[in-house]
Amino acid sequence: MTDYAVVNPATGSVLKEYPTIGDADLDSAVARAHAARGPWGRDTTVAERAAVIRRVAELHEERKQELGEIISREMGKPVAQGVGEVEFSAAIYEYYADNAEKFLADEPIDLLAGEGTAVIRRSPVGVLLGIMPWNFPYYQVARFAGPNLIIGNTVLLKHAPQCPESAAAMEQIFRDAGVPADAYINIYATNDQVSKLIADPRVQGISLTGSGRAGAAVAEQAGRHLKKVVLELGGSDPFIVLGTDDMDATVEAATTARMDNAGQACNAGKRFIVVENLYDEFVEKFTAAVTGMQYGDPSAEGTAYGPLSSALAADRLEEQVKQATADGAVLTGGARNGNFVQGGVLTNVLPGNSAYGQELFGPIAQVYKAADEAEAVRLANDTEYGLGSYVFTNDLEQALRVADQIEAGMVFVNCVGADGVELPFGGIKASGFGRELGRYGMEEFVNKKLIRVNA
Repeated sequence: MTDYAVVNPATGSVLKEYPTIGDADLDSAVARAHAARGPWGRDTTVAERAAVIRRVAELHEERKQELGEIISREMGKPVAQGVGEVEFSAAIYEYYADNAEKFLADEPIDLLAGEGTAVIRRSPVGVLLGIMPWNFPYYQVARFAGPNLIIGNTVLLKHAPQCPESAAAMEQIFRDAGVPADAYINIYATNDQVSKLIADPRVQGISLTGSGRAGAAVAEQAGRHLKKVVLELGGSDPFIVLGTDDMDATVEAATTARMDNAGQACNAGKRFIVVENLYDEFVEKFTAAVTGMQYGDPSAEGTAYGPLSSALAADRLEEQVKQATADGAVLTGGARNGNFVQGGVLTNVLPGNSAYGQELFGPIAQVYKAADEAEAVRLANDTEYGLGSYVFTNDLEQALRVADQIEAGMVFVNCVGADGVELPFGGIKASGFGRELGRYGMEEFVNKKLIRVNA
């Protein structure tokens, strides 16, 4: 089997294989993207590029059912949820099309001495390499490619090996929308070929969403060649429950935070930290909700969640949970059936337990008891990760106080699933650096060029 193939995780069937790009073809792709910088990035206006990206949004909407079905068989997402991902992706493209001229407008600087003018002009930097993951195949590409193509950069897109069909479908959408063939190029490249791309002087920046291991490797190579990188890596996001007037609603939010996409989201709630006086009630209701959620055929209507993305993913999660229980944690639920995993809850996860510092990428939650607010904050920050976080309380003053103390790139108070196209997404610590989405997502790969004109 080649590196790139569609393997249905619900059945294990190999549906289609895609050839890996040859070295000569890869060099040609880089050369084409490099040559396209002028025609795409300098010879067109921001408004013209935005109009093309608006058409990309429209085509996502028009083809959303087909696109949803593709990722259902690629990585196991229920079709309706895949369609929802496509709709959110379309909204991202539309947002940047609507706001690009404002975001990229010249920014005047008031001079402290001398006469004349000074402005910051945002211009493209050139060829960018996007290295994308399998868990949100369309959304991840949208938040990288949308703003950067409007800026005038050109894109080489290396998708996850298990997502070649969605990668091809997106490339076709860009073609059909009017993005030049050399401005957005899908490449089925190996890791060794990616290393060569990072070293290639024609490539000016790299954006990766993936594991910490992959991010560290890319950052090391990029640093060696003085390349800008944006890294969105793993997370072990705390979900802190300090107070509630409606425990059932809080548990419903917590269940959504853990079980969305079968728990395979970097910013999913993973460590549930509950103050002592609410702990027993929360654990009872949360465990019932998580273990009672039914997985099923991702192609069937109404399926709550599907299989994990691959046998490798299911194996890894199973091994982590086995070690956690061997280290003293207590597991309720979590039974495995092929690549399907029942929702599960781990309690009694103490410092020194293997799971205490790990990201569990699947439908297994960890629940911790905190004596008070201070201990809840300490537990929340006692991790190498710093992507997102959730705080639930009926005391607004407490919510803001705790939000200020959490070491993470994002804090959501009394809400889950509240990501928006206008809200910057990204983390700190081992969760990476840089931001995507919102205005800040258009600031990473631009040349903020100073133009100073004397009177």
